[in-house]
Amino acid sequence: MRKVAIVAGGDSSEYGVSLRSAAGIFSFLDKQKYNITIILLRGSDWHAVVRWEDTKDGVQVIETAPIDKNDFSYFHQGTKYTFDFAYITIHGTPGENGRLQGYFDMIGLPYSCCGVLAAAMTFNKYTCNHYLRGFDVRIAPSILLRKNDPLPTLSTIVDQVGLPCFIKSNVGGSSFGCTKVKSEGEVLPAIQSAFKEGDEVICEAFMQGVEITCGVYKVKNKAVAFPITEVVTSNEFFDYDAKYNGQVDEITPARIPDEVRDAVQAQTLRIYDLLGCKGIIRVDYILTEGWQINLLEVNTTPGMTVTSFIPQQIRAAGLDIKDVLTDIIENHFV
Repeated sequence: MRKVAIVAGGDSSEYGVSLRSAAGIFSFLDKQKYNITIILLRGSDWHAVVRWEDTKDGVQVIETAPIDKNDFSYFHQGTKYTFDFAYITIHGTPGENGRLQGYFDMIGLPYSCCGVLAAAMTFNKYTCNHYLRGFDVRIAPSILLRKNDPLPTLSTIVDQVGLPCFIKSNVGGSSFGCTKVKSEGEVLPAIQSAFKEGDEVICEAFMQGVEITCGVYKVKNKAVAFPITEVVTSNEFFDYDAKYNGQVDEITPARIPDEVRDAVQAQTLRIYDLLGCKGIIRVDYILTEGWQINLLEVNTTPGMTVTSFIPQQIRAAGLDIKDVLTDIIENHFV
């Protein structure tokens, strides 16, 4: 049996979300094939969870053992434990931005998701979207702000992206620090809120339309695009409460024409290749008037709770998520 580490936690506001994804992945993985251990990372504090309980918040830790960073091993009751594979489910730094991937590359441990370059690029939303724009992917007009640079005037921001607009962290997730701004007077407080999540902020034009999301993965000789999910919320936008507290209707498959579905799935697989992705990714879009496909962002470590988009889409495809995750793991050993 292969020894699999589910690596969760991280240093962002999404720590709790990551723990819920870890519990989800643990429940999905094939226990007949894999010995599974959850590893929690926070700063330099890395621990194997040797006893835990599954709760609605993800993981209730009972007993841990410190990780030896020289080889990502740990000792427990006199026995040394090592791993054959790491399933990364950290949403945010260091698991989504390439840092952890670089460490695993250096010690020779295969892992589930994108490599260093693709992870770093997709984590930086502005860089990723503007890179893909060079390949004729439609994106919203946007401005990048850096913490130590002089801010443009508020009127300049409004002139360039219009109102309403979204102001959000360039490196955050789960809509932490994201605000839908409707007036010039709301711009500065929204920027200040977004800067709490990181040193870069995006001001992005609002696009009216249908919000959708599409998951895909590729392994040797197989490319799979899942059914598309339509996101409908009565909230101002798909914020944290909509994502995690049920204030949303997630309709899979989405109520869109078949030819639009096919175009979205094809574009998502193309984006996968353009970025050099691995494992499962999820790409979010807005369909504007005339079914124009507009990229919102690329997620390379998407949420994996029981109710997250990817498990929903896998079920809608008539697939078993256990088999999908086995595909991803075993692809590294073929």
